[in-house]
Amino acid sequence: MVDQKQIYNFNKLQKRLRRNVGQAIADFNMIEEGDRIMVCLSGGKDSYTMLDILRSLQQNAPVNFTLIAVNLDQKQPGFPGDVLPAYLESLGIEYHIVEENTYAIVKDKIPEGKTTCSLCSRLRRGILYRTAGELGANKIALGHHRDDMLQTLFLNMFYGGKLKAMPPKLMSDDGKHIVIRPLAYCREKDIERFAAAREFPIIPCNLCGSQPNLQRQVIGNMLRDWDKQYPGRIETMFRAMQNVVPSHLADSNLFDFRQLNAGDPVIAGGDLAFDRETLPAVPVGWQDEPEELLQLSVHQRLPVTEIK
Repeated sequence: MVDQKQIYNFNKLQKRLRRNVGQAIADFNMIEEGDRIMVCLSGGKDSYTMLDILRSLQQNAPVNFTLIAVNLDQKQPGFPGDVLPAYLESLGIEYHIVEENTYAIVKDKIPEGKTTCSLCSRLRRGILYRTAGELGANKIALGHHRDDMLQTLFLNMFYGGKLKAMPPKLMSDDGKHIVIRPLAYCREKDIERFAAAREFPIIPCNLCGSQPNLQRQVIGNMLRDWDKQYPGRIETMFRAMQNVVPSHLADSNLFDFRQLNAGDPVIAGGDLAFDRETLPAVPVGWQDEPEELLQLSVHQRLPVTEIK
């Protein structure tokens, strides 16, 4: 017998994800009337969750749009090619499987033992752009979430010397499509719980046998440690990405420091670089999780038929 409390907790989690996705879509005008959206499915928890939530929102959206799920089968040894088609068939959703042997290209170009993720990503991106054009999709939806965006911010700061992250919406490299990230406001731990409860048929991302992206792994571990030790810090950092003050950084391309003279209007508080008196007692955007929601862990499973 299914625990009614677990179902209640799952429904709360699902509503949170729907609310976060809906807010991101509204804030960045991600979806418009008549859009045909190519939803990129990797077989991981993030893209499964993205498709599930978008399909749910589609039923009551104020605009009409269509979804087509697309998976790129890169011919990694052991890739279970039947998993995604079977799952998508069960949903009755339009889908397309692209078969390209990028695995052989990557193995030929990258020395043994080196990380293959960078080249693999570039090849995959080009193929997906081409596929979007072939399928008549004007939007491409990727499953990156809030934690991915923060990881990219710190990766660029620590290793690239740039203040740059993943934007929720951007122009594709070829200039022909808009790329959207509907999960931009969603926490990874919420997605993990949701995917576990839904029992999505997860396909592991290590089939190619390459080493993990160690730099991203280090940043990810750092953020998770901060989240445990300092609740609310992740939310505050993400809010900072939405609250940039160019006059208090050091990029002369964003702010004209050369033309700043005495007697000009004070900008953004002047010399108050860190005004402690204005900081809230609780970090902006952070909400403590009730104990009953935490009980819906990644180890619990709910039959889909029991979930409303």
